Amino acid sequence: MYEDYASTRLRAPKEPLIMLPRTLSDEGGPAHGRGPFGALDHDLTRQHAGEPLGERIIVTGRVLDGDGRPLRGGLVEVWQANAAGRYSHAEDCHPAPLDPNFSGAGRCVTDGEGRYRFVTVKPGAYPWKNHHNAWRPAHIHFSLFGPSFRTRLITQMYFPGDPLFEYDPIFRSVRDEKARRRLISTLDLDVTEPGRALGYRFDIVLGGRNATPKDQH
Repeated sequence: MYEDYASTRLRAPKEPLIMLPRTLSDEGGPAHGRGPFGALDHDLTRQHAGEPLGERIIVTGRVLDGDGRPLRGGLVEVWQANAAGRYSHAEDCHPAPLDPNFSGAGRCVTDGEGRYRFVTVKPGAYPWKNHHNAWRPAHIHFSLFGPSFRTRLITQMYFPGDPLFEYDPIFRSVRDEKARRRLISTLDLDVTEPGRALGYRFDIVLGGRNATPKDQH
């Protein structure tokens, strides 16, 4: 529980945690289904008739296990707000414009080196009513299935230099400063495509002392 993050007061466990025994499904995959992927599932800027508004970006990185080995064939899913800071979701009441050319969701499977890649637009900040004048930093949600259900990870990727970091209880609920830094992507000019899109690198580690922090949202 993190007191400043208001909803954790209701969600935090009230009893001691119980260690559950491992089962067969915990020990091995596949951890996700084999439903058909669309050719543009990884490119959130080409899923509609027109291009979405906002700053086009590329987000890529590697997914590794706790021993530094690449996760091959792992499902990576993302969802995010549009460039104005609004989700394409019925419960999002933020009075920012919806973008008819942006749904804000994508997925892909990691390659033989554990790499993933998405093309999207940089999400905007948005208010979220946790406290007076509360605004969330720009971020992208990630969901990953590792080699087993025990390595399932839901987390958030942030952008470097965001001035809202120090005011955001969700970001600060990760109390270890080094772990918080692992949630911030890196601007990478080798990923950037000239005249088209800035590139950000965000590696994800499933387990171990350098594990990417889980989302407590």
